[in-house]
Amino acid sequence: MKNWILGLAGLLAFASCDSEDDPAMEGNAKVSVSLIDAPADYDAVMIEVLGVEILTNDDDENDESAWITFDNEISEDHLNLLSLVGGNEADLGTEEIPAGEITQIRLLLGDDNYLVIDEEEFELTTPSAQQSGLKLQLNQELLAGIQYKIVIDFDAAKSIVEAGNSGQYILKPVLRVVAEESASIEGQVLPLEADPLVIGIQGEDTVRTYTDDLGAFALRGLQGGEYKVIFQPVEGYEADTLYNVPTVEGEVTILDPVELELTPVEEETPTEGEEGGE
Repeated sequence: MKNWILGLAGLLAFASCDSEDDPAMEGNAKVSVSLIDAPADYDAVMIEVLGVEILTNDDDENDESAWITFDNEISEDHLNLLSLVGGNEADLGTEEIPAGEITQIRLLLGDDNYLVIDEEEFELTTPSAQQSGLKLQLNQELLAGIQYKIVIDFDAAKSIVEAGNSGQYILKPVLRVVAEESASIEGQVLPLEADPLVIGIQGEDTVRTYTDDLGAFALRGLQGGEYKVIFQPVEGYEADTLYNVPTVEGEVTILDPVELELTPVEEETPTEGEEGGE
């Protein structure tokens, strides 16, 4: 079976710049920010996302006027984090940013957050320390005329803490932020009924996602190098693993479609009394 082909699509779009003095640092870069999720064992995790802001060029993070606010492109009051898998994402906004460097990014959440378990809603308590926003270090250089895509990976499974036996849950977001000039692995798993968990592993770097309704998946924010990609389907299908899948920073590795096999049905051996009839 072919297990991969290297995609030709890089994740940075270069454009010309008119400046003859320092074209890399004069003008604007275009930056978009999106939100994705790692899987979690809940029916839904509903988060109130108010927006996202970035800080550039070592500006003072305590100076609120220094933060660049993105126009919030989320139309819904809440986002279900568990829907942001299989290549699906929530666009948080796109802005033209002066060339330089992004030093921090800040995700702003509201207080109206909850999860759903067996069709019952449970409030997610938000610690007061999060009211000023969730700050993440990025240190991403911005060159004029280049389009960047920044992805915030919100790990729902690690972000929800049950408070003892009280039946209460606390939201302590576990986030990582990556620029899409890092590597990605994309593909499709069939049949759709297999509905696998997809895991990419390279050393201590482990990234997980699910396939979407069309069987598509995307492992994003990967390091360059070779990954082991594991497909763990639902009961009734056999797991599969691809080894030495190559990744290159700034490019997408596109896998050939992966076909998962049905689990073989063991035939029952007839007992002695059943052989040969009477």
